[in-house]
This record gives sequence, structure tokens and C-alpha cells, in this order.
Amino acid sequence: MQTMIDGNAVEVVIVYKNNKNIYLRFKEDKKLYATCNRYVKWKDIEKLIEENSDKITKMYREICKTKENDLFFNYLGKQYTICYNESVRTPYFDGDVLFIKDEKNLQKFYKKEVERIFTNEVERITSCFKDIPKFTLKFRNMKTRWGVNNRGSNTITLNTELLKKEIDLLDYVIIHELCHFYEPNHSPRFWAHVEKYYPKYKEARKRLRS
Repeated sequence: MQTMIDGNAVEVVIVYKNNKNIYLRFKEDKKLYATCNRYVKWKDIEKLIEENSDKITKMYREICKTKENDLFFNYLGKQYTICYNESVRTPYFDGDVLFIKDEKNLQKFYKKEVERIFTNEVERITSCFKDIPKFTLKFRNMKTRWGVNNRGSNTITLNTELLKKEIDLLDYVIIHELCHFYEPNHSPRFWAHVEKYYPKYKEARKRLRS
């Protein structure tokens, strides 16, 4: 059975279980799954879809966007199409295509590139600073912050999502966190330090928010 969602014919798969209610959700195959008891009729499912059309359309768009993102690899401000090939031993770029063995190797490649590029940039930029204490560098995915400077433990943590951004934005975040060794807050004195090393910091902040 099919229903129209966002102008597209979407297959509806009915899964019978001992539910009192009807539950609707999408899976990675972009099909709409209706879980219900076997006494529910198609017209009841159709009615529920119609009554929740806005919510279901939003869910459909989100699953479509997720599937589309799975096809691409964002790397230093550029987008590459992913080409999985079992014969590829070492990942490589050719034009706008990334050739790699499989998804597991893609995750390893991402982690390796984060460590390599972030470490190189931190070492290069830190050499331009004076009176910076020795610190530990960490990387992790963060939902709300691009970087964190924990002065208590002298640890700088960088968001792994920065690998997807242009490298000058990575540099800005590194400079931002290093400047917190001079000023712990975001006072005018802090921004004066940032501006000394990254004059266009206001532009960088806007680009990171976009």
C-alpha cells in the first residue's frame, strides 16, 4: 500500500503486533512502517496519516536528508561523494570522490584525519603564543561547542565536527581556546587577544554559526 507524502508515493508497510494504538515511523529504506494489531483496517491507518500529515512530512524529510548525507563526506570545507570499493586498501581522493573500502574504514579514516590535522594545527599555532602552559589536547564530538579550554586540568578539547569545516575555522577555534589561557572569560580583553592572532574573528564566528 502507498500514501502520498511531500509529493512522493511512499510505501506503507503494516507490521502486526499486539498494540492498542497505531505507531508510525520511518526506517532507512524510507518506507513508512505502521505497527498495529491485526484488527486495524487500512482506512484507519490512512486517517491517522492524514491527521498527522505535518509531523509525518517532517519525519520523511529528515529520513531523506539522512540518507542523502550518507552518500557524502564533508572534509575541510569541501563535499566529496563516497565510493565504497572492497579493493581499496588505503583511502584516497580523486577529484570530488573519496574512494574507501567500507563504512568502518570511513570512520577510522575520519578519526585518523582529526588526530593528524588537529594536532598539526595546534602545534603550529601554539608556537606563536607566549607563556602558554603545557596542556593536553583531546578530540570528541560535541553538540553545542566547537572547543573547550579546561584551565583546571589544562586541557583543550576540540569538536571533531571541525574536520568538516574550512581549515581557517579550525584555526580560529584553536586560537580562541588558547586565548583562554590569558583570559578565562569573554571580556573585551579576551577578544583583544583573539583579534591579535585572528583579526577576522567576527567573520569566523558568523561562518561557524551558519
